[in-house]
Amino acid sequence: MNADRRDRPDRRNQPDRSFVRDRHDRPFGRPHVEAPTSAQAAWQDRVAILEDGVAGPALMENAGRQAALIVHRLFPEGRVVALVGSGNNGGDGLVCLRALAAWGRPVAAVVVGRRPLPDPVLHGWELPCRFGWEGEDALADASVVVDGLLGTGIRGAPRGPYAEAIEALNRSPAPVVALDAPSGVDSTAGRVPGVAVRADVTVAFGWPKLGTLLYPGRERSGRIVAVEIGFPPRDGDGGGRDGGKGDRDGGTGRWARLLTPGWASRALPRRSPCTHKNAVGALTVVAGSAMPGAAALAVRSAFRCGVGVVRTCGTELLGELLPAVPEALYVDAGDEEALGRAVKACRALVVGPGLGTDEAACRQLGAALAARGERPVVVDADALTLLARGEAGGMNGLAGGPAVVTPHPGEMARLLGCAVEDVQGDRVAAARGLAEQHEVVVLLKGAPSLVAAPGGLLLVATVQEASALAVAGMGDVLAGAAGAFLAQGVGAAEAAGLALEVTGHAASARGLGAALTPSDVVDAVPGALARRGDGATDLPFPFVTFDQDTPR
Repeated sequence: MNADRRDRPDRRNQPDRSFVRDRHDRPFGRPHVEAPTSAQAAWQDRVAILEDGVAGPALMENAGRQAALIVHRLFPEGRVVALVGSGNNGGDGLVCLRALAAWGRPVAAVVVGRRPLPDPVLHGWELPCRFGWEGEDALADASVVVDGLLGTGIRGAPRGPYAEAIEALNRSPAPVVALDAPSGVDSTAGRVPGVAVRADVTVAFGWPKLGTLLYPGRERSGRIVAVEIGFPPRDGDGGGRDGGKGDRDGGTGRWARLLTPGWASRALPRRSPCTHKNAVGALTVVAGSAMPGAAALAVRSAFRCGVGVVRTCGTELLGELLPAVPEALYVDAGDEEALGRAVKACRALVVGPGLGTDEAACRQLGAALAARGERPVVVDADALTLLARGEAGGMNGLAGGPAVVTPHPGEMARLLGCAVEDVQGDRVAAARGLAEQHEVVVLLKGAPSLVAAPGGLLLVATVQEASALAVAGMGDVLAGAAGAFLAQGVGAAEAAGLALEVTGHAASARGLGAALTPSDVVDAVPGALARRGDGATDLPFPFVTFDQDTPR
């Protein structure tokens, strides 16, 4: 039977949980944080060493010492035991132990894989070492365990002594720090094909690996801290260097980027001190009378996100909408000419909140898309169901201008014509596939939510509030926010990303957990918009580029 954290003492009941930050803080993240796959991380290593002249031992030295600093900061007392594999991940673990020993910490290594003796990465330091896995008594007196077994290059399930060591580690009451990725987690897709380490902290070298941000790998990774270790910049990564090598992705595909506080601070639209309501964006929301609250939430969210004018098109909505959002302009969607004029008067369009799926809804969707021209549109909720049925031209009806579709996994499955299990089995592939097939921006809701755009761009949300957002109406808030940013001139992928970042932080800031409502999120949006900078971390090291709390 695979070991599970539930089978060992609950470390969360221990008095010292200093390594877990306030869960209501935003994640710390610089403006540019990438999330490479396993292949991309391996390519980065090769290019740094073979083309850019960075010595491999220097990268390992930096990685191990940065990890040691994180370990010593978060767990300042007691014996540190590292489980060491035969590859570079094991070398990182030995450097980490060597640095801690030099600083006076008691340490020990358990070498599960084959390594040279004496190991050259120890630089002459003689550390207590056990060779071969002989049972979990090797972890009996550990105050902290460092996972340096397998790292990011694993293929398939761990076997033999590696699997036995991982199971023993998961039964240990000591906190666990994984190096780069928890052993047993697929660093590309987040799959866990067999037994895998359940880490309390993962120290990622260079950038956090994509698979540690995707479930189920995410729940094995704990708090993720990314540290800079000396990789040269790639083209387009903010380093400002081309190097004459063309596209520096090694043929491994476009790298995912994270929606960090620093990214959002740069992407948010800025108002001129001398402006007016139409200059800051006019939005039209085509909604329905079946769920008038959906329209109200979308419109309120749009106003909170800074749009200047919102026209709401629906039937029999006025009585419900006026008390909830007196700022909105109402248009009778039963009058197709009036609907067309409202669409042509806007800078961006949202279609779907509470729209319904009857014949009248089909007509309204068709009329709105016909009048849209090249205006950007957000397509949500019932409108996605209609498009999946082939109404209003289906997905082809979105051609002509930028389009953002915002499906949950069930809607995504209908749009792709597959099972929900297929979508959830590879959410990245599903989002990118729909984006490429129909040349739209796809905001796939879930844990984490993803934004995929034609050309391979992938943005990954980092605010950990997916379970709290599982309430009817949250999608309407998100759609209104995305429409508001589109109406203010933000590009389609960036508008979708900003909507996720702003509403996610608003949800987190309320601190209500399962008691959170969509109205709570709307009310907290102004505070989320006012926040600037890279977020918060309690780690005092300039080499930390990203810090995301343990998922709860």
